[in-house]
Amino acid sequence: MTQSPNSLIEIRPTPTVEDYLAVIYVMESDGEEVIAARLAESLEVAPPTVTVTLKRMERDGWIANDPRKGIFLTKTGRGAASSVIRRHMLTEWMLARMLKVPWSRVHAEADQIEHSISSEIEDQMRISLNDPKLCPHGNPLPGYEHVVAGWLPLTSITPGEKVIIRRIHETAEDDRELLQFLEANGMVPGAQAEMTEILPFNQTLELKLGKRNVTIGFQVAKYIFVEKVA
Repeated sequence: MTQSPNSLIEIRPTPTVEDYLAVIYVMESDGEEVIAARLAESLEVAPPTVTVTLKRMERDGWIANDPRKGIFLTKTGRGAASSVIRRHMLTEWMLARMLKVPWSRVHAEADQIEHSISSEIEDQMRISLNDPKLCPHGNPLPGYEHVVAGWLPLTSITPGEKVIIRRIHETAEDDRELLQFLEANGMVPGAQAEMTEILPFNQTLELKLGKRNVTIGFQVAKYIFVEKVA
């Protein structure tokens, strides 16, 4: 029996729902409680809009809402979230390697493309890019969370310790100015640095990268993950 064309159409969430699923996935991976207020902040959406969208997502089976566990992804929702995150991260690599888009711009550019990529193209991108485990910012593709498990937030490093910058957390990727600052100062995955000073009174710390000294606040440092140099 021949399948009709409609039976071959891939059923996927809307771009808006995919954005919600991706944020919820990251929150769950970080062990955070998923609540509407945090989603509204992360997505820069009004709380009433988040409430309406979450009800629609629960109706459609992407999420569930338990009085004790709060909001969480269903099996279907987790699969859809994994797909959009993979498409996003593979697109970042494509933009960086093939089109030479600056590191600080690939996240924002990938946001505009990820929703239109089919599963077939996703698979071809993955193969062409040699199945990367991390995105250009050091965040894990779904299924590779264990790769980053041993990395530490910069706020846990003490003066005199040398580190390799490994990851800029997903939450920080939405701040274009921050990414531009990090790129301009060489604070990208793979860069070596030494913690030189921590100033709790004004919530800042200083790093030495080569001949450059860079000062950042604790609020930024908590999103930068590093590996200690033995």
